[in-house]
Amino acid sequence: MALLQTRGLTRILNDGPQAVPLVQDIDLAVQAGEFVAITGPSGSGKSSLLYLLGLLDAPTAGELWIDGQNAARLSAAEQARLRLGKLGFVFQFHFLLPEFTLLQNVMIPMQKLGKLGAEAMRARATALLVELGLESGHDKRPDQLSGGQRQRVAIARALANDPLILLADEPTGNLDSKNGQIVFDIFQRLAARGQTVITVTHDAHLAAQTHRQIHLVDGRISG
Repeated sequence: MALLQTRGLTRILNDGPQAVPLVQDIDLAVQAGEFVAITGPSGSGKSSLLYLLGLLDAPTAGELWIDGQNAARLSAAEQARLRLGKLGFVFQFHFLLPEFTLLQNVMIPMQKLGKLGAEAMRARATALLVELGLESGHDKRPDQLSGGQRQRVAIARALANDPLILLADEPTGNLDSKNGQIVFDIFQRLAARGQTVITVTHDAHLAAQTHRQIHLVDGRISG
């Protein structure tokens, strides 16, 4: 079975004549180590689909399987545990906590999961920052970094719990082309070593660098 698979995944806002379909009848399968782009015009349901895949929203109908579990049927507590332990998230805005250092920001997911001791968490956070080109200044605050550097810290935080799947929603939307390419270079390196990456992007040049594209039109897979 695919690492992530959906069958008839649908999300509709409201009921009756005021119903607004966000995504409809999505059937897809993503294998371990794939780097996949979700593309489509504005309003096509790209982010809505990603939020469903990441258990940040609940489907109206259909099934979502993650690592062999029918995630849509798990309790809220079970979904939260699965999300924390097996999924990592990168958003258009970095959402780093300004009062914490870079190291502390990256350690937050590990603290929530509670699998590692303090020294092990610190060592992993340090290694992730170094891997992403932030060799020094781990005690800096986010406002001391450039936008590209902050997004790399956000990627390190998303990788903190060694997730099976990294989900990114327009991760280059607030970056210039150079820093946007740096982010996609990181994703390519991660995928090359077996990390599954699913990203929403409106940038055709960046989307072309992934293994394949899932193109949405009016909430449905097109082509």
